[in-house]
Amino acid sequence: MRAKDYQAILQTASEVLGEAIHVVDAEGKTIIYNDAMAKLEKISVEDVLGKPFREVFSFIPLEESTLYRALKKNQSTTNKEQTYLNVYGKQVTTVNSTVPIRVDGKVVAAMEVAKDITDIKNMSDTILELQEESLGTGSTGGEKERSRTRKPSIKKYSFGNLLGESARFKAVVEKAKKAAKTDATVFIYGETGTGKELFAQSIHYGGIRKDKPFLAQNCAALPETLLEGILFGTSKGGFTGAVDRAGLFEQANGGTLLLDEISAMPYDLQSKLLRVLQEDYIRRVGGSRDIPIDVRIIATVNEPAEKLIAEGALRKDLYYRLNIVNLDIPPLRERKDDIPLLAEEFLQKHNSRYDKELWMISETALEKLQRYEYPGNVRELENIIMSAVSLADKEHVLNEKDISIEQSYRETSPLISDFVREDSSLAEYLENIEKTVIRRHLIENEGNISKTAKELGMVRQNLQHKIKKYELI
Repeated sequence: MRAKDYQAILQTASEVLGEAIHVVDAEGKTIIYNDAMAKLEKISVEDVLGKPFREVFSFIPLEESTLYRALKKNQSTTNKEQTYLNVYGKQVTTVNSTVPIRVDGKVVAAMEVAKDITDIKNMSDTILELQEESLGTGSTGGEKERSRTRKPSIKKYSFGNLLGESARFKAVVEKAKKAAKTDATVFIYGETGTGKELFAQSIHYGGIRKDKPFLAQNCAALPETLLEGILFGTSKGGFTGAVDRAGLFEQANGGTLLLDEISAMPYDLQSKLLRVLQEDYIRRVGGSRDIPIDVRIIATVNEPAEKLIAEGALRKDLYYRLNIVNLDIPPLRERKDDIPLLAEEFLQKHNSRYDKELWMISETALEKLQRYEYPGNVRELENIIMSAVSLADKEHVLNEKDISIEQSYRETSPLISDFVREDSSLAEYLENIEKTVIRRHLIENEGNISKTAKELGMVRQNLQHKIKKYELI
């Protein structure tokens, strides 16, 4: 088989894999450049294939080119964030892994695999900028004037919002009230929808730091490279496109930082967080200056810590450092006596929202609500009441017929055959199976990307790429 045949096979394979791939030979000439990479960099494949990559990508400084380092310096680069302008002047942010390909100890080619995180990067920058404005930092002149006219849109929760009369729930609330009077770190376990953030905010706004910032970050929402910058900030020159920007630790100084789904934080980043908690200072990504911080940490997980530690998702030493005060929020199925109280609260809340005049919930409707197991917990109960109120006639009573409780998604998840046509090509057949399997696991895990990635044996960033590709969320 000729070398060109091998090259054609590899080019086709790179298209089927779906990842953005760029391969250059020993002379720096591009031998593989697939459609995914072309789409990412907004360049046609024909403009790159067969040409020296330094001519096509001359806008990237040589010392910052990961392909150049792999080819000429035999250096690998893993998950490096890069922000640059493509040939059309549009800013692109990627996470790249680049490796030299060696034969008999000699570098004969270099391969780069890239993921487009432009939208995520823009979103994270916007989050930090909005938080800076809401805290009164980072603005000057007209921006300061505009920020003074903005009203905070984030609702602040207090212990008065924690509703329940069951003995176990009341015990957790009382423990949280005691924790609010201290400065200790708090570790909260509760299933999805049990109200972990309500507890976290109640502790903050009911405690000694109530006049200081309360910030929250879902650790499952961003890839490692962006999450580190979000938490610790960035210094200009730390990586391509980096600017001087304070992270959440600096913005929350004197207050509280909620780290939601902390087990989704990459293992290496957990060790950096542990060091910050032990030393009480941070260092911005790419920076050299130690910045002292005074931040109370509240961390949450939606699976038992023992299970997460055993699976390698949560560092044991970090858990012991965080678990000074432990709160275990009971699921709604274990406090069903609280359903009438909660349902009445949600009825009043959504009555005014939808301009209805529903005064009460009938006994038969309450019985129907209490028979359900609520995999989505209190959040699911509120959604059921909200749906009932929004669709109910302008009667005075919410009746059983108004309460619609759908069957479990797990019972109604589609079969693979529902998505595969008989005339599908092999590539389409495999993609449809992959799409269906990912969809089923996402449904079973209620959209939890980290848990789904773990079950499927995938890197979380790869799963996010597949979800975007198949438009599953």
